[in-house]
Amino acid sequence: MKRIEAIIRTGRLEDVKLSLEQAGISGLTCEPVRGFGRQQGQTGGFGGSNYALNLVPKTRVEVVLPDDQVESAIDIIIQAAQTGEMGDGKIFVTEVLQAVRIRTGERDEAALS
Repeated sequence: MKRIEAIIRTGRLEDVKLSLEQAGISGLTCEPVRGFGRQQGQTGGFGGSNYALNLVPKTRVEVVLPDDQVESAIDIIIQAAQTGEMGDGKIFVTEVLQAVRIRTGERDEAALS
């Protein structure tokens, strides 16, 4: 099993969610996050003063999948989240050693569906 963690533009969340659902991937976790990468944040103005907004709002989407679904899920996220502009985000894939459904005690891939 693998965990896909995608940091995406907040405005692309609905497209990513719908695309994953259409591909039969159910279940994801998302949360608002802030950070910066190559773009080094943004510059903004308030009350006539300019200041640096070093942490850009993004959304973190996490999905845990069987190994055989990982590459297609990555492709789906890229297609749904990509604008071609700097700041589109990143995808990280990590190994998941165990999953347990609390309600039933099911484990590993049985706990994912």
